[in-house]
Amino acid sequence: MVRSCDMEDDKSQKTVFVGLSGGVDSSVAAKRLFDQGYNVVGVFIKVWHPQWMVCNWEQERLDAMRVAAHLEIPFLTCDAEEAYRDDVAMYFIEEYKAGRTPNPDVMCNQYVKFGRFLEWAKSKGADYIATGHYAQRLDNNDDVELHRGVDTGKDQTYFLWTLSKEQLEYTLFPVGNTPKDKIRAEAEAAGVPVAAKKDSQGICFLGHVDIADFLSHYTELKSGDILDVDGNVIGSHVGALVYTEGQRHGFTINTQDTDKTPHYVISRDLEKNTVTVATNMQAGSEGKFINLTDCVLRKPIEVGETIEYQIRYRQTPLEAEILEVTSNTLTLKPLADNPAPAKGQSCVVYRGTLCIGGGIIG
Repeated sequence: MVRSCDMEDDKSQKTVFVGLSGGVDSSVAAKRLFDQGYNVVGVFIKVWHPQWMVCNWEQERLDAMRVAAHLEIPFLTCDAEEAYRDDVAMYFIEEYKAGRTPNPDVMCNQYVKFGRFLEWAKSKGADYIATGHYAQRLDNNDDVELHRGVDTGKDQTYFLWTLSKEQLEYTLFPVGNTPKDKIRAEAEAAGVPVAAKKDSQGICFLGHVDIADFLSHYTELKSGDILDVDGNVIGSHVGALVYTEGQRHGFTINTQDTDKTPHYVISRDLEKNTVTVATNMQAGSEGKFINLTDCVLRKPIEVGETIEYQIRYRQTPLEAEILEVTSNTLTLKPLADNPAPAKGQSCVVYRGTLCIGGGIIG
């Protein structure tokens, strides 16, 4: 039997620390849990940002505090600066310097929200933590499962693939069973102070500058040539290491093309400091393998099985055959022509709505 975790009894005896970001989703998550009878504590998670960068965390914390006051729940602040700096920001920098494509949102969930925050909450007596992610935790007999949120345009399981079963057992996702427009309407009807607030745009340490600006504080960037697939110089870039495969912005093409045909990054040469672009995504060959490392799999999968996978957020799921499985690696064979994934990206695997887990593309 699969059931939502909100069916359990004696909620008044359970304490939930809700990560209040100052946005609509986490606010409604807290309100729903409060209405269900849980003992709810609102928590603002303070993360790191460099001293030279403007960051509006004080305003976000104030908004979170206003929500807690409106709901008449306690409000605390969890200091996660060290975890964020070491496991998210520094990871982000080092991955770019190594020529890989990082996913800081995945690492923020792994090491900050479901790492530092979860451990901190448990140390203060919390039975659960909760966030405003669009995902669903479903209890299947004695097993706990992570499923896609019902709003397919907002589903955030792609960013949650690293969660272990233990982390998932301590986690609630109160808004994952509802479309976003209804969540905002619910916030407005309840008079939540941030009901009309726009959705958050990305991670704080990149909040007000672009990637090139950010990385220039931690490594030397040199402008270089943009090449076409024949090796001809057709433009310029600000530094090869700041680009990721599939990117179509942030470089200059010297062309008289009035239609301004988009160009996509298909490869980089960090030693020569060149970036090669094309006017299509250069689909990979059918049958090309995808090798994953650092895998987390919450369900057993078998060689020969066909599963769905995503290598980007909001991507239409693709099908692949399982070729090899070990304790922490996975090899997939895509069943159709698709753009070759970039090293360092997260690849997340699914059976229908069930998020099995994922790994890092090597």
